Amino acid sequence: MSSPADVLTERLQHALGAAFGTEYAGVDPVLRPSQFADFQANAALALAKRLGSSPRDVAARIVEHLDVADLCLAPVVSGPGFVNLTLSGEWLAARVAEQAADPRAGVPLQEPQVVPIDYSAPNVAKEMHVGHLRTTVVGDALARTLEHLGHHVVRQNHIGDWGTPFGMLIEHLLDVGEHSAEARLLVDDPNAFYQAARRKFDADDDGFADRARRRVVALQAGDPETLRLWHELIELSTAYFNSIYQLLDVTLTDADLAGESTYNDELAGICAELEAAGIATVSEGALCVFLDGFTGREGRPVPLIIRKSDGGYGYATTDLATIRHRVRDLHADRVLYVIGEPQGLHLRMVFAAARKAGWLPDTVEVVHVQIGNVLGKDGKILRSRSGEPVRLRTLLDEAVERATVVLAGSQPDLDDAARATIARQVGIGAVKYADLSVAHDSEYTFDLDRMVSATGNTGPYLQYAAARIRSILRRAGGDADQIAPVVVTDEAERLLALALLGFGDVVAQVGASLEPHRLATYLFELAQTFTTFYDHCPVLKADDRAVRASRLTLCAATLAVLEQGLGLLGIAAPERM
Repeated sequence: MSSPADVLTERLQHALGAAFGTEYAGVDPVLRPSQFADFQANAALALAKRLGSSPRDVAARIVEHLDVADLCLAPVVSGPGFVNLTLSGEWLAARVAEQAADPRAGVPLQEPQVVPIDYSAPNVAKEMHVGHLRTTVVGDALARTLEHLGHHVVRQNHIGDWGTPFGMLIEHLLDVGEHSAEARLLVDDPNAFYQAARRKFDADDDGFADRARRRVVALQAGDPETLRLWHELIELSTAYFNSIYQLLDVTLTDADLAGESTYNDELAGICAELEAAGIATVSEGALCVFLDGFTGREGRPVPLIIRKSDGGYGYATTDLATIRHRVRDLHADRVLYVIGEPQGLHLRMVFAAARKAGWLPDTVEVVHVQIGNVLGKDGKILRSRSGEPVRLRTLLDEAVERATVVLAGSQPDLDDAARATIARQVGIGAVKYADLSVAHDSEYTFDLDRMVSATGNTGPYLQYAAARIRSILRRAGGDADQIAPVVVTDEAERLLALALLGFGDVVAQVGASLEPHRLATYLFELAQTFTTFYDHCPVLKADDRAVRASRLTLCAATLAVLEQGLGLLGIAAPERM
């Protein structure tokens, strides 16, 4: 289903070709909303100099060749050379009815691509903190949106599951017992387990540090018993991860785990291949890749270290193996890394090295979806009173508690089970929406009071809008079950119809720009537009039966868009609020 902007763009380009020659048929008419019309075409201003004519004369010639009588009122030239276009009520009504009957609510399917998305990426035996919130929530919204657009999304949860700390973690697991309460801390309080192991390592009680170092050697050598214990650590940590993912309602599963250990057997070959090709050279005992354009102080080249001077491998080696796998084995067309902004330089160097090695061809797009910081009310990175990153579970539990208090006041008749379900949907939705409603590369302040408010640009406001529409449709009974012919006469009806028809374009824009906040902004504006419509246009009490049926269809179409849009953001739409 083509959007109004797409249809008008096609007609305008045809008019440009007819008026000025086929070489102008592909010119972008630059359509924008206007206070004077639904859309305003600005092509004449850009073309005037090329055509040696005044902008208004160019605009007049465009209008002369513009065939839009079936969808617009008569076009009007205004200002210095704008072409104002107002869609007819009949055309709008027909398109909205068509969208209301479409299970996809007007979102087109795109030519499918294979899109691996690297997101979340917690560490084994460590607590997920607020820093993991954004990469998890943004990555999941992008995965849902791209899948909805028809792409094959490959989720890649690149967990930290390898390295020297595992020696002390395995030894500590042996000391406390695999089935002990202390071992269960990996599921309930991973930081407590990790910190206990670290304290023993630092104190070196009873030779613990030496045992831990020997255990690392055994792990890297593939000792079967050590590998069994390592797997036990991962399984316990995975249970913890999954408890957070379930609470957050994200789509990551165990099948999406693709930790650092996955590529362990490939790292020596990565280094050998780069060295044989002359791309990597030894510098101060380490094997490094030096890339054009990456310099530090005094213009000295910055190395990408792929093998340390002690023979160990770092993040760069694993990341090179990862991107090679995603292109060579997953056959990626587009690879997304939903990772914090501070990793930008590292990723650019990895991408450049992979292209130089031929592992990342120009035909594959690779994107760092940069994630900004979450701030406290003091304007600094959000931390606990002890100075540690705030535990993610603590924040989520508090959000649900706040939502429970709000619901107790607004919906006192709910039974305990229903209140608990809705409070979780509202509390988690509030946190996710607050994150997704701002640009992913910007900072935002974590303020639970504002997040759980049912007024303003918040998740609960949108959830309430959907719940209110459901209430209207329930009260309408069987009359709401049929899609009726839509009649657009009132200005509020017209604005709602226009807003609804923009949904497909916005979802497509999110897929292209990888900016979920565009969808959040659209949904908030749609909810506001619906409120204006409902205030000005009686629905259940409409005098005319046909008008009542038409407005019920508008309500149903709005609910479908809100539900689908919130779903793409990973936010539930409760039945009642």
